[in-house]
Amino acid sequence: MTLPQMMRALVQVQDGYAGTQTGPALADAAPFLALRDIPVPSPGQGQALIKVKLAAVNPSDIHFIKGEYGQPRVSGQPAGFEGVGEVVGGDTPLLGQRVSFFAGASGTWAEYAMTDISGLIPCRPDLADVDAAGQLVNPLTALAMFDLVRDSGADSFVLNAAGSQLGKLLIALGRDAGIPAIAVVRRAAQAEALLALGAAEVIVTGAADPLAQARALFKTYQPRILLDAVGDQFTADLFFAMPNGARWVNYGKLSTDAPKLAALGQLIFQGKRIEGFWLTRWMKEVDPARIPQAFATIQERFVTRAWTTDLAGIVPLSQAMAQLPAVLAMPDGKAFIDPAA
Repeated sequence: MTLPQMMRALVQVQDGYAGTQTGPALADAAPFLALRDIPVPSPGQGQALIKVKLAAVNPSDIHFIKGEYGQPRVSGQPAGFEGVGEVVGGDTPLLGQRVSFFAGASGTWAEYAMTDISGLIPCRPDLADVDAAGQLVNPLTALAMFDLVRDSGADSFVLNAAGSQLGKLLIALGRDAGIPAIAVVRRAAQAEALLALGAAEVIVTGAADPLAQARALFKTYQPRILLDAVGDQFTADLFFAMPNGARWVNYGKLSTDAPKLAALGQLIFQGKRIEGFWLTRWMKEVDPARIPQAFATIQERFVTRAWTTDLAGIVPLSQAMAQLPAVLAMPDGKAFIDPAA
């Protein structure tokens, strides 16, 4: 295959950190991204070049381009953390194969991306592109955090942002394992679908006295794991209402508010603890055999429809600057970027 020398990409226009916490909403892409023609990267030792077929857009991507993620931006470098495509370069037996991959030396919101060969995930032929493009960040996080739930011996667990793609994956895992999920959402319209998916109960934060509802539910279910993507005051209130030994596991910051921890004595006298979860760290610390097992499970669940990808829209790369904010604003669905369009 003859490769072009130049490619289109959505590149970052700022460096480093912003020092802000504005959340994953994106009203305008122009302060953070630009569509440019840049050189196609050339893979070195241990690297592969991917012709990107479809790239996912996650909340962590938006935090990153806004300078609010735990890693610094690099001006001129393509954005995007994960995608699916064909291996077209590099010294690897996967040449010519369709793979899912994390961004490495360059991001996925581009016609081509370069990454480490060790991180390539071969895709089953019956795995849809939308599932393959998004099988890393959310599904792997769901399995990793559900390992935490199951290994703790919990009989139930609480999760917020439960209407998100990740939230729905976790609810389905709880359903299939017989560990009921108590789902926390902002909108009452989400409740019926989450109950149908397998949530045991749904707490709507906009309803009358949701904390009283939570306290009553906690007496029945006794959940000791709180999986938190929001990080707001209601999350803190939920945690302090949970039973002795509860763990607050934070993996995101959808809220721009800073919670007040008004009952810190519970950490001392009730054995509670607050911790963070970062997928990159988990992948380095977990038994290496767990990673291929996890991806086999992920692909099987998507192919058998135990999991589904709720699609908000697929945005052409050429129109992403104008169209991406509107697609991201759609509730309960996932956005993707098509580099070929």
